[in-house]
Formats: sequence, structure tokens, C-alpha cells
Amino acid sequence: MSNAETPLSEGGLLAVLRRRIRREGPLRLDAYMKACLADPDHGYWNKARAIGADGDFITAPEISQVFGEIIGLWAATTWQGMGEPAEVRLIELGPGRGTLIADALRAAAVLAPFLAAVRVHLIEISPALRQTQQRALSTAGLAVTWHQHLAEVPAGPAIVIGNEFLDALPIRQLVFGKGGWRERTVELDSGGALRFGLGELVAFQGHAPPRPGDVAEIRCGEDAVLADLKRRADAVVAAIIDYGPAGANYGDTLQAVRRHAYVDPLSEPGGSDITAHVQFGPLADKARTLGLAADGPMTQAEFFGRLGMVERAARLMAASPADASQIEGSVQRLLAPTGMGSQFKVVIVRSPRLPSPAPFA
Repeated sequence: MSNAETPLSEGGLLAVLRRRIRREGPLRLDAYMKACLADPDHGYWNKARAIGADGDFITAPEISQVFGEIIGLWAATTWQGMGEPAEVRLIELGPGRGTLIADALRAAAVLAPFLAAVRVHLIEISPALRQTQQRALSTAGLAVTWHQHLAEVPAGPAIVIGNEFLDALPIRQLVFGKGGWRERTVELDSGGALRFGLGELVAFQGHAPPRPGDVAEIRCGEDAVLADLKRRADAVVAAIIDYGPAGANYGDTLQAVRRHAYVDPLSEPGGSDITAHVQFGPLADKARTLGLAADGPMTQAEFFGRLGMVERAARLMAASPADASQIEGSVQRLLAPTGMGSQFKVVIVRSPRLPSPAPFA
């Protein structure tokens, strides 16, 4: 990754970061990402218009309503597999504009007992996005409770949905070179511009013997999510949907997107969506180490294909012929074997006593 020249404006998050680096020294990459995304005054997540065609990026629920509808039907059948508890917490991590959960609840209405049992909980730190989600769910007919963290959701049986949530959690990067692994940092050059640097040697055991220049990525927030699921392990099923490899890889996957184009992660801090790939095999292994059960990973194409996404789209096309071309194109985009269909994966994390849900059952 090359160093980057950044705008030298004295305002905004850049000024805050400059003062912090001059005061504390170079920042670890995860501290930089957290500031860019979650700073209360300048953080990217506080911008409600980030998602969608007129924003910086678009997520699967915004591409096609069928995505959220399939999730809703999956949640209803998963509830049946849990023994149809009288109350079930339907939790979404990072609900974006509320599109997925709104589509899910609408589709799940076909199973009235499930909808009667549902208590909706949304994990969202952005006040602006909470308002957008509230509008999206205004006609759902269900009470919605918002939380800052998953741990705040009351105990009880739970179905958790995390679509493109883990990829946005800050990462550390370790770079292998002479002497071992070094922490990647964000520092200032002589002109006050942000650039990448390397910090002290750190103890780290990789998944395979490294070569000079290899980059290992560590996402501590992922462990926190799994720990929260472990605390609910009496009755929980969580569907984690995101992009990244099935196995453990070395590599620099840090990326920033602004207006649907890739930009340098150090340019305009707080002004772009910064993410990194999820490694699904290691995620499932960590869940099992904690005593949870895990199914997958499975590609998004296989997961939604086996749950009937194509058939659901065909019914929508028959009901709305004028929209048939758009419906077909959006679903093809989600399932494309050379695109989102293979790039995105699904892992189910669940209580060991519960059966594997569809389509893993």
C-alpha cells in the first residue's frame, strides 16, 4: 500500500487526527479506522446518505427486495426449528437504512405466529441512521428498540442478522519483514499529511509461514461479537453475511469507497466508507472454540439459491411484468458466480443444542 497525500485543510477530522498524532504518536490502524467511522462529530457512520445509489455504496438489500424477503422467510423457518418460542428477539447488526429488516418483516407476515413472537432490536450507533430506520419501519406494526451494542439486548431466544457488518469493524494490520511482524500505523509526514508507517515489533503467530511483505489482519471487534453470541448461547442463531475469502489469507484488504469508487483510505478521513475483508473459515473456527456451533461458510449464491431466491423473483416478475427486467437483473447481480454470488459468504453461528437451519440442515 502506498503512502497518501491528504488535503491539508485545517478543519474537520484531519485536524483532530493531526493533533492526536502529535500528542500521542502514530496511531494503530484500528484506532484510525475507528476515528474515521465513529467519531461523534466527523465520523462517516453519522452520514445517513452514505448508502444507496445516491450515496457512496450500495448493499444487497438496496439492490433487490428479494434479499430481505428471503432473510425474513429464513428467520421464520429458523424460529420453527428453535421450537417456536413465545418470544424471539429478531436482531439486526448495523441495519443501514432499515431496508433489509423492513423487507424481512413484510415477507415473514405469511407466518403470523412468528410475527406475533418477534421483538425487533436494532444495533446502531448513528443517530442519523436510526432516524432513517425508524421511517423505514413506520408501517411495520411492531415496536422497535435500538441499542448501541449487542450485549444490551435483553436475554431470551434470538435470531441475529449481520449483513455487511463485520467488514466495517476496525482492523489491525501487521506487516512481516526483517525481525518479524510490525504494527502498521498512521503517522504524519513533515508537511502534516497522513501516511502509513510501521511501529514496533509485535508477537504474532500466523496461520502459515509468512514471507517478507505479507500482511496479517486482525479484527478484535469480531471476537467481541462472538463473545456476545456466546452469552446468549442458550438459544441463538446468527446469520453472518459479508465479503471475503472462505479460508485464512495474508493480504492487505483495506479499502475505502466514496461515490461508488475506490479512494485512498487516508484521503479525507471521515469522508469515505472504510472496510476490510472477513475471513470466514477462521470466523467459524473461533465460534467453535468458544463452544458455539457454526455452519459454513457457504457462498451467497448457494445460500440464497437453495433458499429459493430465483423462484421468489419469478413470482414477483409474474406479478409485476413491467418490472420484470429490473427484478431479474438485480437478482442476477446478487447471485453472479463471478461477482457478489461468490465474493460474499454466509456463516451461521448458533447454540450447539439447536439444529442447523436451512439451507444447511
